[in-house]
Amino acid sequence: MKKINYSEVSRLSRIFKEDMCAFLRDMIAIPSESCCEKKIVQRIKEEMEKVGFDDVRIDKMGNVIGRIGSGSTVIAMDAHIDTVGIGDITLWNYDPYKGFETDEVIIGRGASDQEGGMASMVYAGKIIKELNLLDDYTLLVTGTVQEEDCDGLCWQHIIEKEGIKPEFVVITEPTNCNIYRGQRGRMEIKVTTKGLSCHGSAPERGDNAIFKMAPILSELEELNNRLHVDSFLGKGTLTVSEIFFTSPSRCAVADSCSISIDRRLTWGETWEGALDEIRTLPSIEKVQAIVEMYEYDKPSYTENIFKTECYFPAWKIPKEHDITQTLVTSYRYLFNEEPLVDKWTFSTNGVSIMGRYGIPCIGFGPGKEEEAHAPNEKTWKDHLVKCASMYSVIPLEYLKIKNNK
Repeated sequence: MKKINYSEVSRLSRIFKEDMCAFLRDMIAIPSESCCEKKIVQRIKEEMEKVGFDDVRIDKMGNVIGRIGSGSTVIAMDAHIDTVGIGDITLWNYDPYKGFETDEVIIGRGASDQEGGMASMVYAGKIIKELNLLDDYTLLVTGTVQEEDCDGLCWQHIIEKEGIKPEFVVITEPTNCNIYRGQRGRMEIKVTTKGLSCHGSAPERGDNAIFKMAPILSELEELNNRLHVDSFLGKGTLTVSEIFFTSPSRCAVADSCSISIDRRLTWGETWEGALDEIRTLPSIEKVQAIVEMYEYDKPSYTENIFKTECYFPAWKIPKEHDITQTLVTSYRYLFNEEPLVDKWTFSTNGVSIMGRYGIPCIGFGPGKEEEAHAPNEKTWKDHLVKCASMYSVIPLEYLKIKNNK
């Protein structure tokens, strides 16, 4: 088994700091909202080829997949490279696409969520090649699409259509350079009430669907307070995120009303149970409201459609798991301190990789969760360096643990 020169890994990571920052600035400058990632995928492919990846390809869905090595143990590292929109531009102090940087930070849409992880992964590949940290493993670095629209959809395609099933996946979403071993899942639920329209001057002739929704909203708020709690992942939650209606005019009674519910599922909750909790609310039963799960069927930028229900399972792995210990050991050797092992509040592609398919995931990424989707989003340059070091040594550290069992 090869030995790792950790000081050399750290030294090269610092040397490549300017290159990583420049690459991240390039990615930020390319608007890349979900289903519109073509240009940023091409830019990532170009950088992977420049630093010496053995193979780089774009799959049918539009994910970019870079390969280093050709050993028997397949390991993947993933960054979704789509972003949300910019929101209210007046809340930004800097152009979200031109970006801005100081000696410490880079600001722009995607800096933390989560193109910073992509920059660190690509240059970890360069470090692996330059220091010959190759062994009996194949490392796949994936830049995945449509995560902000439908988390995990890209990996449903990668696993089911591309036939790629790694032993484990490092998720490079922002963790503030801590190690994350789980997250709550989520569902997107729609509730609809039906009514009868009539002229607004005589509302008693109709049946107002919006009024029917009012007691449902109150009972949903109360339901949120009594959802299941897991000792590690925390409490399940729900919130009403959208409301819609149909009506012939502003001078008429509404004949339908629908709401969207963002339901966060903690460990031990199921999608069936989450739907049943809502369906059995007295206000739902009284008006015979329709409760259903949304489906996602938007085409990717390559026009590929992978239809799926909007259910994203919770997942977690134990502290004692080999890949948790791989990252803990790597962190200790590189930084001479103990890492914080924790969990995400938000959702990641792990909902498919681990949640649907049982492939273990672990998280380590630059940036902070609270920067995600926020104006003036930023990441820290030192985080990029730290993560590049970690990603460089994880494959060999994993083989060491695996082979010593």
